[in-house]
Amino acid sequence: MNILVFSKTEGYRHESIEAGKDALTKMADEKDFEVVFTEDAEQFNERELKKYNTVLFLNTTGDVLNEAQQNAFERYIQAGGGYVGVHSATDTEYEWPWYGGLAGAYFHDHPSDPSNVQKGKFTVTQKDHWATKGMPDEFEREDEFYSFKNISPNINVVLTIDDKSYIGGSNPEYHPMSWYQEYKGGRSFYTAMGHTNETYEEPLFLNHLLAGIQYAAGGDAPSP
Repeated sequence: MNILVFSKTEGYRHESIEAGKDALTKMADEKDFEVVFTEDAEQFNERELKKYNTVLFLNTTGDVLNEAQQNAFERYIQAGGGYVGVHSATDTEYEWPWYGGLAGAYFHDHPSDPSNVQKGKFTVTQKDHWATKGMPDEFEREDEFYSFKNISPNINVVLTIDDKSYIGGSNPEYHPMSWYQEYKGGRSFYTAMGHTNETYEEPLFLNHLLAGIQYAAGGDAPSP
């Protein structure tokens, strides 16, 4: 399994990108897969992309691909490639609706008062599932919780958060936080977790992310 991790930013840049790279390097070593890190959008061409089972957008922000690169990525997904989005991957490419469909939603806002990072309560919506293996049915964790707009009706949600468990949520009726889907010939997995450095030391998150990577890379019933 070969994974390309893309972390180019044209907006806010998360400090935790480096923590994410470190965690993925360790994960790749322990689970025996190959990982390549880049912020060079020129890698998004047919020759390079076909080397990888999955492309992981690690806290990307803003307009990171030009039209030719977007077209190459669309062809890659249509040919059966995989996509994994982490946290601000949904704060990316607002003018490219195809990408919004692939990611499954766009970032709307996050809390600011009393802090952007708070503790909130998560609920597993698909139990005994590859994406949630080992998770308790409900759990609390601290992070920066995104609210979303343009939520696709096609996503399969595996985690939600209770807006009432923290201050500043904007999706009170339905607040998905992790999901997956088949999309245009390929596979997509997204998790909104991943703002803080500490996230990348949490076994709960790392096992969840690994399961998403394995799914996006084509596993039938992947498990951590």
